[in-house]
Amino acid sequence: MQDDVFLTTDEAAAYLRMKERKLYELVANGAVPCSKVSGKWLFPRAALDRWVAAGLARPDGFVAEPAPPIVGGSHDPLLEWALRQSGSGLALLAEGSEAGLDRLERNEVAAAAIHLHDAGEDEAANRSGVIARAGLHDAVVIGFARREQGFLVAPGNPLAIGTLDDVARREARIGLRPAGAGAQLLLAAVAARAGMALDRLRRAPTPYPTGPDLALAIRGDEIDCGIATRAVAAMHGLGFVPLVWETFDLVLRRRTYFEPPAQRLFAFLRESGFARRAEALGGYDVAPAGVVRLNR
Repeated sequence: MQDDVFLTTDEAAAYLRMKERKLYELVANGAVPCSKVSGKWLFPRAALDRWVAAGLARPDGFVAEPAPPIVGGSHDPLLEWALRQSGSGLALLAEGSEAGLDRLERNEVAAAAIHLHDAGEDEAANRSGVIARAGLHDAVVIGFARREQGFLVAPGNPLAIGTLDDVARREARIGLRPAGAGAQLLLAAVAARAGMALDRLRRAPTPYPTGPDLALAIRGDEIDCGIATRAVAAMHGLGFVPLVWETFDLVLRRRTYFEPPAQRLFAFLRESGFARRAEALGGYDVAPAGVVRLNR
């Protein structure tokens, strides 16, 4: 499904910084992307961005600098395995969803793995987060999986944690993730929906970069709980208290989507071995794998 914003004639003229008269001339000549609905011209903003970018002056022989063969963004055990098993040649740099998008905008990674959350509808959060970034006007969002997120706790859940309110009332030590990481965005969203301030929580002083780092901290009795996936809990022999099923997507530029590394990965997502691995890890629904969720 493609999300877009349609501008009226005066809005499009202001967006392109030109007179309406000039815009009408371009429309008459069929030179600008637009559509007539009920007698009014509408201009898809994403198409206008591509139209402007297509007209950029470039030196002879100019070729866009290829991005390094790295998937930035969020850590995920199934993704890490799939990158290796598919022979994609892509490495994983796990720094959090927002950091991955930052690097993608700067052409420092070939793709970003993201799971964004907000206080509203999380299903649309990934697409909305990409659309909000002007530097990703040529991005595509490809589904990877839906996965289960929740509280990681010690085996047997000795503090009987079931909700965020339990974490606060029992003064459980909770591990945080870096700002902009999907798990940290989820924690903030859960707190907002519960009307709870995060400063009520007994937070560890230093954030944990990935879910496995957080899991090891629970195993080492540094903290009592934290948010990560069911797969991470199972891999580290921890208890798991489910919170949500979330959308986990890959974001690439269109040119990268058609390159061999990405195509090898997406072909692998259609193989039965990928689904078997997801089932073995637990907490995944791979029905969305390879689905185009946004094409700007």
